Amino acid sequence: MTAGALDADRTPGRLPALLVDAATEAVGTAGGHAGGVYLRSGSPGLLRLSALAGLPGPLFRPWWELHVDRPFPAADAFRLGVRVILPNPTETMRRYPQFAAGLPFPFGSLYVPVAGPDTMFGVLTVLRPATADTAEVLKHLDGLTRIAGDLAMALQGLEDSTATPVTWDDEPLSVRPPAARRPAQHAGSFAWEPAGGTLTVDEPLRALLALPGPGQAASLGALMDALAPGDGHRVAAALRQTAAGRPPPLPLPVRTADGALRLVELWKPYAAPPGTGPVRGMVRDPGLGPVADAAADLLPDGVFCLDRLGVIVYANPRAAQLLGRPRARLVGHGLWEAVPWLNQTECEDHLRAALLSPDPVHFHVRRPPDGSRSTTPQLYEGDWLAVSVHPGPDILTGTVRPANRVADASAAGAAGFGAPPQASASGDVPPVVASTAPLYRPIVLAVALTEAVTPRQVSEVVVRELLPAFGGRRLALYLLQDRHLHLAWETGFPPGFLAPFEGIGLDARLPGVETLTSGRPLFFDSMQALAAAYPGIPLDATQGARAFLPLISSGRPVGSCILGFDRPRSFSTEERTVLTALAGLIGQAMEKARRYETETELARGLQRALLPRRLSAHPLMETAGRYLPGTQGMDVGGDWYDVVASGDGMALVIGDVQGHGVQAAATMGQLRSAVRAFALGDRSPDEVLNGTNHLLIDLDVGLFASCCYLRLDPVTGLARAARAGHPPPLVRHPDGRAQVLDLPGGVVLGVDPQARYPLTEFRLAPGALLALYTDGLVERPGTDIDAGISALRVALSKAGAPTERPTARRLAVTADRLTAGARHAVDRPDDIALLLAARRPEPESGR
Repeated sequence: MTAGALDADRTPGRLPALLVDAATEAVGTAGGHAGGVYLRSGSPGLLRLSALAGLPGPLFRPWWELHVDRPFPAADAFRLGVRVILPNPTETMRRYPQFAAGLPFPFGSLYVPVAGPDTMFGVLTVLRPATADTAEVLKHLDGLTRIAGDLAMALQGLEDSTATPVTWDDEPLSVRPPAARRPAQHAGSFAWEPAGGTLTVDEPLRALLALPGPGQAASLGALMDALAPGDGHRVAAALRQTAAGRPPPLPLPVRTADGALRLVELWKPYAAPPGTGPVRGMVRDPGLGPVADAAADLLPDGVFCLDRLGVIVYANPRAAQLLGRPRARLVGHGLWEAVPWLNQTECEDHLRAALLSPDPVHFHVRRPPDGSRSTTPQLYEGDWLAVSVHPGPDILTGTVRPANRVADASAAGAAGFGAPPQASASGDVPPVVASTAPLYRPIVLAVALTEAVTPRQVSEVVVRELLPAFGGRRLALYLLQDRHLHLAWETGFPPGFLAPFEGIGLDARLPGVETLTSGRPLFFDSMQALAAAYPGIPLDATQGARAFLPLISSGRPVGSCILGFDRPRSFSTEERTVLTALAGLIGQAMEKARRYETETELARGLQRALLPRRLSAHPLMETAGRYLPGTQGMDVGGDWYDVVASGDGMALVIGDVQGHGVQAAATMGQLRSAVRAFALGDRSPDEVLNGTNHLLIDLDVGLFASCCYLRLDPVTGLARAARAGHPPPLVRHPDGRAQVLDLPGGVVLGVDPQARYPLTEFRLAPGALLALYTDGLVERPGTDIDAGISALRVALSKAGAPTERPTARRLAVTADRLTAGARHAVDRPDDIALLLAARRPEPESGR
């Protein structure tokens, strides 16, 4: 049983009830198409869609899981704890291009964190009609914030009562949103109290089911007899599940005594405590009324209607004929359950468009041949169908008609469905497998690849975007190095299966090699076709199709990509074109990432060469330094630190050159050398900064730098310091108190040749610890730097016991503790330098 199901069982349906209630209420409050709740999962850094109102669950499958570090609005709302407002597609594309490319429909959206006092549970989201007026969206924000706050309080109470973190690791609960209008005279409702068995039935339902009049009491048994004679136990079981907080995700189709179809929807007022409150239900006639039914039944085109969960509520005889299913198998069933061959990505894309935008959608789809037809590639009238879906507030109306062969070839390509499959050499037509390459897929992948800067990140993007788009289950990426292919990434293959292909030369006759040397992609509909083309090639246990794609960048071979499927399938012309284009994007991204990796290593080597390998020592002092490069971008920074023996004392210096890159690093090297030369001349701190300031101005590099310079006498503890636009030092006294040193300072170096840098004296007690640092350790976007300095001061006071005697090991441990948070951050925007110096009470023997 999954974690989500365990939660449901442990809390008698309370968690699912809370989530469903919040999603449903959010849709009604914001006037949305759909709403949902993302909840944290049992996997760190992963959000899962726990409840979805207004869209069929399968339509939103690509967004069931969401990593918190992805550039998506829900991820930002969770990670940053902020509300995200996207009123229209233009704003969505501007701020979240990858999300907009994946859902290229005209809608707006809102995202509100579900946050408790100390816990971020998830995100409440609503997709709604687009608007150019942001105020139109903002007016719903307070209501959504209230819903998110109430949900957070309930989840916090649930977590406290069970002493178990509230998480979700199951599929989302799909529910119907509040109806825009109740169908007149075709629906009725009831309420059933499980505790006392009381049943209340409204007048429309009495009329619909011919129940006794208002003056006579209704019983559950009478309702079951009228609603589903001979099948009432199924509805009764659903009532009990709903009372426990687990309503059925789809309406229950039942047949009354006269054979009429009715749909039963069940829900529970989730504000009530578990085990209390009535179960509510609605019974509706799914037809469009007798007159409308009779008229639609006579139309030459197929007509069908879907509700917002993808349940077919009406289909005329012609639609049943064209879709190849009896009407009884269509009405009351989900679209993908009733017509399995429509379970393909393109159909999902178009249905998403109809659900999320006001415009109708039109597309072509091929109906697979039935058993009575020949398996030759001959196309018959009706094999290809032209489908249109017209959106509505509660019901989507669709039409379906045959498409002739001429229209098929052009329109299908335009819609992204490709051409009819071609026969193999044996004359057999490969099984029809849905094309899953909508034309915007290259855009999605291209946007995602712009944010990948290492080969590993490129590989992760390819796995995340390419496999779901084409329904693949296996992927291998090989990179070319010294005329040999080396495996960079693989997923889905049996353990050890790819080992024999590691380091294979370009003279080997293998499809992964030949696709690269020839520059042509290779497609095989099945493993038998692959074995026939390459006799003796090792095969895994599956019989699925394979695609071998060359990764080429600017005409240079980079590697090859292998895409594998679990079953045989054909590749349409459209799919081959899209896959080839995607391979080109991957090749360019991988080449850029490899160049980035090489240049980064060179840059890091330069950075390490410019920093001191070891710090000058003194019998009465212990020092420790740390440097952490920024994680964003490949350029090195200009942070540095140094310790220099100066006369009878020690000079401590830390600085930060503006910007990143080789120029900043080279300037840092020049300044470090200059400061070191001044220090060896036993110059006072103010003179050192004055001289360094003039040097930087004379260099005319267009950069400025901050610096803090101290000269400390380890014997007396007397310190003299000067500061140029740099954060103030911290000192931890022997009793454990930590404070910010109030050092007057001047402007940054390299700006004003007349600048002066005040000289300040203070005394460092034996056992005291001095901390110099750059702003990368204390500065965070959107927060004041003083708050960061205060947090560092607190951390410094807790970094060691007051009675501890300063030693090299303890100082190193303290340095690691102060930089631990930054060291593990994945989005560190700036470099960090830290220099610690502790005065020992007396020299130790044996050093």
